[in-house]
Amino acid sequence: MTRRDDESGKSRPSAYSKAMGLLARREHSRRELQLKLRKGGYEGAEAGEALDRLGEQRYQDDNRFAEVLVRSRVAQGYGPLRLRAELKSHGLSDARIRAVLDAAEVDWTASAAAQLRRRYGSGGAPDPAEKARRAQFLLRRGFPAATVRSVTHADVDDAADDEA
Repeated sequence: MTRRDDESGKSRPSAYSKAMGLLARREHSRRELQLKLRKGGYEGAEAGEALDRLGEQRYQDDNRFAEVLVRSRVAQGYGPLRLRAELKSHGLSDARIRAVLDAAEVDWTASAAAQLRRRYGSGGAPDPAEKARRAQFLLRRGFPAATVRSVTHADVDDAADDEA
């Protein structure tokens, strides 16, 4: 289904068709689709109706989006704090985020250790400055301070340790 764009005279797809095309490429959160449709010039009501229809048909599902994103980011070596922030930016509730992270059943300590091995090799840190550098690397990737401390044996500020 297409509609006539008054300014250019060209036809453009409906909000539903546009959103379906975006979902055909990869999973999107409802908020992400809404922003893309609004940027594309679709009215809020038309975009909302299209998103509601896609949700009813199960083409767009925030739970499925969150699960795919978590699996992808865990495989890329990111920690739970980074995942929580990214999911929050997509408009997911704290309860849903907690449920998705719990369902992922990731051993965050093993994941952090694997990231260290991948980045720095299997040798230990020879001096405190190198330990601190490795700890900062893991903190930037979103691992909690307690996990970083256990993997690097470095002194890490607990202020960076949020709920994991």
